Amino acid sequence: MLTLTSNPYHTPMKAIVYTQYGPPDVLHLKDVDKPTPNDDQVLIKVHAADVTAGDCKIRGFKDVPVAFWLPWRIMLGLRKPKKTILGYEVAGVIESVGNNVTRFNVGDAVFGSTGFGFGAYAEYVCISEKEAIITKPANLTHHEAAGLIFGASASLFFLKKGCIQSGHRVLINGASGALGTAAIQLAKHFGAHVTGICSTKNIELVRSLGADHVIDYTQNDFTKTDQPYDLIFDTVGKISFSQCKPIMTADGHFVQAVFGLTQMLQALWVRLTSRRKIVCAIAMETVDDLQAIKQLAEAGVIKPVIDRRYPMTQAVDAHRYVETGHKVGSVVMTIIADD
Repeated sequence: MLTLTSNPYHTPMKAIVYTQYGPPDVLHLKDVDKPTPNDDQVLIKVHAADVTAGDCKIRGFKDVPVAFWLPWRIMLGLRKPKKTILGYEVAGVIESVGNNVTRFNVGDAVFGSTGFGFGAYAEYVCISEKEAIITKPANLTHHEAAGLIFGASASLFFLKKGCIQSGHRVLINGASGALGTAAIQLAKHFGAHVTGICSTKNIELVRSLGADHVIDYTQNDFTKTDQPYDLIFDTVGKISFSQCKPIMTADGHFVQAVFGLTQMLQALWVRLTSRRKIVCAIAMETVDDLQAIKQLAEAGVIKPVIDRRYPMTQAVDAHRYVETGHKVGSVVMTIIADD
């Protein structure tokens, strides 16, 4: 339902708003006040926003590790959301800039993250020029750029944490998701031999992205191998260190994108008792990583994988689909249907 703003002194814009935690149905298309940039901010006319599993977790507060529940709730709002517009991966065009902005000009096509300011599910969003935002790859549409940010930047972060090197044998679990599809391409760029784990229907996609070997988890046990891996990257939190330890090199890295307190404590113990390492970390976009991703995208080394695009009017459906856990690559919300 579309509701008009009651403030006659502000220009309205459309946004997807939620004022309580809950299922996808708490999302509503509404008219709100168009933001005005502060001195160090840019105002972006949003063309596309990524719809991530993280957005769904924040909206519903489902599957949040017990150790993180209270800190996240304090940060995001104890009884109701402090920030009522979700979305933090965005691509669009700068419409205006604050008085102190030096990195950008009006008309620049940009992509990046709004950070904990969120707000990407809207026609306009204000972002500090100090946030992880840069001019978008020239060869990508806004929708492709928005769909690349999270998977590529997070995968780059995690692969570096796993000390990836040329010649390493790398295993990627969840190889068909946003992180997995990007991680395959990045790992191949680093010169690794890549094995991807996915379901039967995604085998050809994973191969097409450069995986040297693909394991269908519905048919085969990934732990049955004669050659150990230097780096195992679990993008979806579905395998454990105990499962992977027998197929890791003596100084291998087990990298977890999804983890809780148990995994954090285990990581500390393994660090003290073994040459192997468990990496538990929260990836944050940086300008340097986005610059690297932009260069790789423009060189054709990495490309986005877009599963579905939804208009703003179908934000609820977009969240429902992402929550199935079966999306391939990224799901993107269309704000302006021009590319």
